[in-house]
Amino acid sequence: MNENNMLNLQTYIVDFNKPLKLSSGKVLEKYTLKYETYGTLNKDKSNAVLVCHALSGNHHAAGLYSNEEKPGWWNNMIGPEKPIDTNKLFVVCPNNLGGCHGSSGPSTINPENKKIYGSDFPIITVSDWVDSQKNLMKHLGINRWKFVIGGSLGGMQAFQWSVQYPSMIENCIIIAAAPKLTAQNIAFNEVARQAIMKDPNWCDGNYLENNVSPNQGLALARMLGHITYLSDESMKEKFGRDLKLSKLNYNYDVEFQIESYLRYQGEKFVSGFDANTYLLMTKSLDYFDPIKDMGDMFISNLNITNAKFLVISFTSDWRFPPIRSKEIVKILINNNKRISYSEINADGGHDAFLMNNQDYFDVMKEFIDEACNGI
Repeated sequence: MNENNMLNLQTYIVDFNKPLKLSSGKVLEKYTLKYETYGTLNKDKSNAVLVCHALSGNHHAAGLYSNEEKPGWWNNMIGPEKPIDTNKLFVVCPNNLGGCHGSSGPSTINPENKKIYGSDFPIITVSDWVDSQKNLMKHLGINRWKFVIGGSLGGMQAFQWSVQYPSMIENCIIIAAAPKLTAQNIAFNEVARQAIMKDPNWCDGNYLENNVSPNQGLALARMLGHITYLSDESMKEKFGRDLKLSKLNYNYDVEFQIESYLRYQGEKFVSGFDANTYLLMTKSLDYFDPIKDMGDMFISNLNITNAKFLVISFTSDWRFPPIRSKEIVKILINNNKRISYSEINADGGHDAFLMNNQDYFDVMKEFIDEACNGI
């Protein structure tokens, strides 16, 4: 049987005509969300899972399109008999607002003036994403998520859900995340943004109107990001100091395999991602600080939730190291939440949350299966 049929993969686009007030004070009068679903929603709608994507992710988390060489970004995690088991669970994965894969964003048309949004698209925060996801939840007739799950920026969305709508979530899985960014992480994001905005084709963010694209800057931004997603150990294992050719040529062309790999990643990325979306997503990361933003409401809402939490980190992740996950754990323990924590031994760096790791899969599956008892 076709894997997509086993997954029951469905792709949808929904238009929302009710205005969405954003954290910035701006308002999206209308917006569109594209999303995929996997599995089947049960009669009482008690088996729904929200999967939140990271910076460069999208709604296509699992399954394989006919024109693709690789399946969705979390195909090893979502599906029949996998940790997020679609034989039991109904999984919803939206492309976040501001994205570039079908939801309203900088590369889509502004309904107010019928022009491409470009730099006029407002900055979206994690809190705004949660609000839009809640509207999608209402559209689907779901009152409560069985799980909200995400890694990296997706993990921050899961954490935000637990304090923004504490009565609407039963279980929260936060993977390779942090309660806020460090100055170093903000610095990496700023260098990436500057690479894009200094590109001669930037055009103040309105490059699509000018039929150009800041591909050089976006490729550099991706190369920088990719370095931070990997670990020194994984790069050593994959590439070491291997040369692309048999000898040094004493010039500035590609000579080492790692150089070739990074350039390939940058060039591949620009073919399917929008530069304005990259800026927006990195700013959303920078702004994330729910404890500061919510003030006293953070603790009062956390006290309301009965959700059970699973927090996972990876030993080689230096972008969001285990110590940052432990900050989340400490917050939850100090507020008497039900919390499990697992630090997974892995060489993959920050990207380990996307990779095959049996210990990681076992932890996820055990937690999910226990919570699904009776479904």
